[in-house]
Amino acid sequence: MPGRFNLRDDAASHALLAELAIDLGPLPTLYNIAPTDQVPVVHYFEGRRLISSMRWWLVPQWSDGPSTQYPMFNARCERLLESRAFQGSMRYRRCIIPASSFIEWQRDPVQETKTPYHFSLADRALAFAGLWAYWSDGIQHILSCAIVNRPAPAAFLDYAARLPVILTTEQAEFWLTEAFDTDALLELCASAQPDVLRVVLLDQAVNDAKNKKAPVLLEQRLAVDLRKG
Repeated sequence: MPGRFNLRDDAASHALLAELAIDLGPLPTLYNIAPTDQVPVVHYFEGRRLISSMRWWLVPQWSDGPSTQYPMFNARCERLLESRAFQGSMRYRRCIIPASSFIEWQRDPVQETKTPYHFSLADRALAFAGLWAYWSDGIQHILSCAIVNRPAPAAFLDYAARLPVILTTEQAEFWLTEAFDTDALLELCASAQPDVLRVVLLDQAVNDAKNKKAPVLLEQRLAVDLRKG
C-alpha cells in the first residue's frame, strides 16, 4: 500500500530531486519508515517548490488534530474526490514523496505468517504520488502527508492487493502542478506504474517498526512485470 518504505542518501535519490528542480544537499537516510514517522516531501507553497519534513499520516486542516483512529497514511485513488479527508488536498495540495524502495508483506492465512519483501526500481528512485496538509491550533503546527495507492495489477497480487502510485518524472511534474484537471489526474492515478519492480526477500527483523537499521536483503526473487495484467 505501502506499509513501510526506505529513503537513502544516494545518487538515485538526488537524481530524482534534481529532475524535480530541488537541490537539498544531503538527504536523511531513513530505513523502515513507518506511519507517523517524519519524511521529506516535495510540494508547492505560495508558488514555490519546496521540500519539507512531514508526518506520514495526514492530519486534515479541518480536523481536531493528530489522531490514529482512522488510517490516514494511504489514500485510495478511487475515493480522492469523495473522501472529506482527502478531497481538499487532492485539489490544492498534491506532492511527491521520494523513496528508494518500499516493503510489503506476503501473508499466509493458513500458517498465520507474513513474509516481508523489498521492492525497488533497477535504475532510479521512486516518486510516490502524495497529498499533503497543514494543520494548526495556533500553538502546534503540523505538516503531514499520505501516499496515494491504486488497485494492484494482477502481477502484483501475490504480494498485496494495492500498489502505491509510482510516477515517472514527467508524470510527477504534472501531479505537482497547481492547476487542477480532475479527469487527467484520476486517469494518472489509475494507470501510472513502472514497468518492472525488483523483488528481494527480507529478514524478519524489518517486521518491527522500531528497527531503523538497513534492511537485511536475503534472496532476490523474480522481478514483477507490472505490464502483465
